[in-house]
Amino acid sequence: MTGPASAMKTWTAYGSKDEFYRELRSQLAGLLEGESDPIANAANTSALVYHALPDVNWVGFYFLKEGELVLGPFQGQPACVRIAIGKGACGTAAKSLQAVVVPDVHAFPGHIACDTASRSELVVPLVKNGVLLGVLDLDSPSVGRFDEADRAGCESLAAVFLDR
Repeated sequence: MTGPASAMKTWTAYGSKDEFYRELRSQLAGLLEGESDPIANAANTSALVYHALPDVNWVGFYFLKEGELVLGPFQGQPACVRIAIGKGACGTAAKSLQAVVVPDVHAFPGHIACDTASRSELVVPLVKNGVLLGVLDLDSPSVGRFDEADRAGCESLAAVFLDR
C-alpha cells in the first residue's frame, strides 16, 4: 500500500493537512469501492485512519441503536460499549449533529473516560439523508491534538464512508 497509511505518520510530506486529507480521502474511496457492508467499511475506515494519522490512540465508530450509541469497529484499546445521546463528546456530537473538537477532555463537561491515556478528542456525526447513523470518534494522548483542519478532513472521510 502506498500513500498516507504506509508512510511515516506525518503530513509534512504532503505540504499541508488539507493535502494530506485529500490523499487520505482518495485512498479511503478506493479501499471502500464496491463494498456496501457498513461493518466491513467501518472496520477498514477505522484501520486506515488509525494507521495514517499521527498521534492518535483510538479511532472508531459508534452506531445509533435503540436510542443510544453502541460501539462498532475500532482500532485502539477496549472502549466504552454504550454512550447515551447528549453524554460526553460522542453523545454531544450525536445530539447536535455537529462535529465536536475537544482540545482537553479533562475540561469537557461530562467527559466519559474510556481510555485514561486520551487527552483530546474529535467526534464527527454520521448523518445520511438527515438521519443520525452514529459517530466517528478519534482520540489522542496529546492535549490540543485536533484542529479545524482535522475536523474538516475527518468530515470528508466520514462523507466517503457514508457514500457507500
